[in-house]
Amino acid sequence: MIEWLNTIVQGVLLGGLYALFAMGLSLIFGVMRLTNIAHGDFIVLAAFGAFALTSQTGIGPLGALAFLLPLSVAFGYALQRVVLNATLARDPLPSLVVTFGLSIIIQNVLQEIFSADPRSIRAGELTTASVQLVEGITVGVLPLLIFVVAVLVAGSLQWLFVRTTIGCAFRATSDDRDTAELMGLDARVVYAWASGLAFAVIAIAGLLQGMRTTVAPADGPGLLLYAFEAVVIGGLGSFWGTFAGGVILGVTQAIGFRLDPGWGIWLGHVVFLVILLVRPAGLFPRMR
Repeated sequence: MIEWLNTIVQGVLLGGLYALFAMGLSLIFGVMRLTNIAHGDFIVLAAFGAFALTSQTGIGPLGALAFLLPLSVAFGYALQRVVLNATLARDPLPSLVVTFGLSIIIQNVLQEIFSADPRSIRAGELTTASVQLVEGITVGVLPLLIFVVAVLVAGSLQWLFVRTTIGCAFRATSDDRDTAELMGLDARVVYAWASGLAFAVIAIAGLLQGMRTTVAPADGPGLLLYAFEAVVIGGLGSFWGTFAGGVILGVTQAIGFRLDPGWGIWLGHVVFLVILLVRPAGLFPRMR
């Protein structure tokens, strides 16, 4: 019994990381209805950016994050204003083509600079430290920290969308762009700020992914798949729903690995497909 409980706890912690992957994707799609095929590759790009900073300058992960966050917000804002805003239309094909092209470019540039070898971000004793929750259940400090960060990010984003002026602008342009613009909002600017915020979350996810495990230039599509599954399982419109979707995916994979080492990823995909068939809107969709 304690072994199964330990499996579920480890799955919940893994789900926190998946939730971080998914929140940036949920934000961009929820506000702009833009499907970002390069989302996973941007996470990998952030991880390699943090790796370069920590390895070349000697600063710690926290210092790297302090440098990456404003850079990521500026990059996301500029990318949306200059490139992605031009792809927004009723037809989703232009955004799919452009972000697919960005995905290919990012992967090839990273392979050219860093080679195809996986890298990780040094986090010192944090990577090996552990804490005992109860007898028989010990968790790593780093996975626990990632879970706490995921909770804080989900709560902060939900608060921002519900309680702040910029959050109201995000929701207004998402619900009815034409009416929002008649009320004085510039949808293109609102979309750019939404992307900037999403890229801040991407930077956090990339840093923590690089600290938790190794990252290779070709890992982007796999991370995109986990993020997409978490968003669909949880349902669009709620960051807590996205968080729950990530946790469900992580627990499912952990149970699969427990049953058979080859079943973990596969069982997660099966649960995703079942939920997609039974509840296409997700388990916790936003109620209008």
